Amino acid sequence: MQRILFVCTGNTCRSPMAEAILKHKNLEGIEVKSAGIYASGGSEASPNAKLVLDKNQISHNHRSTLLSEKEVNWADLILTMTSSHKYAIQQQYPQAIEKVYTLKEFIGEERDQDVVDPYGGSLAIYEQTFQELQQLIDKAIEKLKPNTGELS
Repeated sequence: MQRILFVCTGNTCRSPMAEAILKHKNLEGIEVKSAGIYASGGSEASPNAKLVLDKNQISHNHRSTLLSEKEVNWADLILTMTSSHKYAIQQQYPQAIEKVYTLKEFIGEERDQDVVDPYGGSLAIYEQTFQELQQLIDKAIEKLKPNTGELS
């Protein structure tokens, strides 16, 4: 079982969309959660994040989670939306250094490591972020597959 944790700032936009996208793929052997470095626990996903997921027929039932040692220890792989999220986790949870990557770093992208935060933006900005996350997650899934073609 591969446990993947997506992390962003407030756990209402990027990481919940990433979590929903990966869950929607129904991949055997993958568990996924999301959390936020500065999340207030129990908040719903932002209205535009929910609209974009609905528009793409991706089910979601999200309540924000503040990142804690519990989530860090649960995860086999922690994928952050920005390099600042990555560094914050590595500083606060040094035991997790080896399993924390930005999502873009994990798939091998060398240029800008950050997924732009759509918070407070228009529906079009959320749609752009959704499309970017979908592409990045598809590449991450390919990386998670060993040579046999099955997920590890």
